[in-house]
Amino acid sequence: MTTLPHTRARHRQLVWRNTVAGWSFILPNFVGFALLTLVPVVVLFYMAFTNWNVFGAAEWTGTANFRRMWGDGSFWTALRNTLYYTVFHIPLTMGASLGLALLLNQRLRGVRFFRTVAFFPYITSIVAIAVVWNQLFSPEYGPINAFLTSVGVADPPGWTTSADWSMPAVIIVGTWRYMGYYMLLFLAGLQTIPAQLYEAAQIDGATAWQRFVNVTLPGLRHTTFFVTVMLTIESFKVFDLILVMTEGGPGQSTLVLSQYIYQKGFVENQFGYAAAVSIVLFAICFGVTIIQFMVNKRRNG
Repeated sequence: MTTLPHTRARHRQLVWRNTVAGWSFILPNFVGFALLTLVPVVVLFYMAFTNWNVFGAAEWTGTANFRRMWGDGSFWTALRNTLYYTVFHIPLTMGASLGLALLLNQRLRGVRFFRTVAFFPYITSIVAIAVVWNQLFSPEYGPINAFLTSVGVADPPGWTTSADWSMPAVIIVGTWRYMGYYMLLFLAGLQTIPAQLYEAAQIDGATAWQRFVNVTLPGLRHTTFFVTVMLTIESFKVFDLILVMTEGGPGQSTLVLSQYIYQKGFVENQFGYAAAVSIVLFAICFGVTIIQFMVNKRRNG
């Protein structure tokens, strides 16, 4: 009976020691998150209701920035272009990355080399990518238009020099750049599908397409959902690719919300208005992500 309090004390000491050890591991991350993410986000929400140009104190203006946004034609152009890029970039990248994953999930000679080649664009300098692709898309000297002319296209597109074709060009490059990264995610998902399911389906006489629809796609449901969410966020906040390829032009044909925020904040020093546009972009990403989670939960339920 006399050892019971001593045992409880040792148990409390052990719990306290484990708690301190756990917090010592995660506290640096929390501190970094608070200083580099949480505090700037809180300041951003405050700045959205002010007029501040770095010089002097911020002037509280209420909802003036949001009312200005409603009548800002450039904002609506940037929003339309962002939606344009997102609507086409997501399915094209998902299709290309899934196709690559299916191809490179086979037992082929040199498959690791080809996986590396497919992933390499994702880690390549964005400036180098822009320079090379702008040369490829050159209306006069680019090999792409030279090929189109050789196969009978009399008037090939102007690509990045054309207001009509600049966004498709950016979408093509964006798909090429990111498909290797998402290919790795799909590869990881494919390797979790039990081989017995394919064997059973093949014994039952299922064709390759039927095995893909009834075994592969259901097995990739969680991976597909994760890829969709990540692609959606990445598409809405696209910035560097467009900045170095087209700088939002010609005209405003490739101007997107992230670049518009950068332009208003860091070029024109209208940080209050840029913060308001940032909140709108955040709300769009947050809303779309919540809808995706709800749809996924309903499907799994």
